[in-house]
Amino acid sequence: TEWAATGAVTLPAKIDTDPKDANAVRLLLVTGGHDHESSFYGVFDNWRDVRVNVDPHPVPFRSDMRQKYDVLVLYDTLQLEQLSDKARQNLKDFAEAGKGILVLHHAIADFSAWEWWWREVVGGRYVLKAEPEYPASKYLHDVELVVTPKPGHAITKGLPQMRLFDETYNSNSAGPGIQVLLTGEHPTSDVELGWVSPYTKSRVVYLQPGHGRESHELPWFRTLVHRTILWTAGR
Repeated sequence: TEWAATGAVTLPAKIDTDPKDANAVRLLLVTGGHDHESSFYGVFDNWRDVRVNVDPHPVPFRSDMRQKYDVLVLYDTLQLEQLSDKARQNLKDFAEAGKGILVLHHAIADFSAWEWWWREVVGGRYVLKAEPEYPASKYLHDVELVVTPKPGHAITKGLPQMRLFDETYNSNSAGPGIQVLLTGEHPTSDVELGWVSPYTKSRVVYLQPGHGRESHELPWFRTLVHRTILWTAGR
């Protein structure tokens, strides 16, 4: 199964121009390598407690991110061979420094050959090509599915069930030890649609929804992303 189409990405002319709290979460949003709608950037509008900087890959990984940012949000598609040894170390240093990481939607396909990343840090991956132990993952656009938040976590507390029009993934190979945040039942989708990674050195969350405008403009989705960012930042 081939991965979803990639193409040019249009960055927003403006993002995050609203006044911010003095102690706002410093967020680095990494895009690139995968086509997406400009409506995505509106998800981060009007948050006083989060300050967003957008930087397409692989540029942000070329320097030490630990002193500049509290949370890394990945909405890109990037493979290990596209990173220099220094960039790999910078990303690893960030994860091991107790920082927050949100892997969002298609970024589950990042670094699919880097076992430390997908097995330990993320707790799952999108399998680009079939392997002896894992079948190739599959995707389907424009699927209507019901997403059910699991109770018992600050991210999902009081969040209602929601019907989304989004993209589904199947055979994402979610690993053991994850704390499931979102579930869904659709024949083209894995049951686990969002989880907290078992990684102990930082707070890492994966959320599958977020393909297009239908989700980007939904207050439910924006609340979910906002809460996740704050939680991964320890707020």
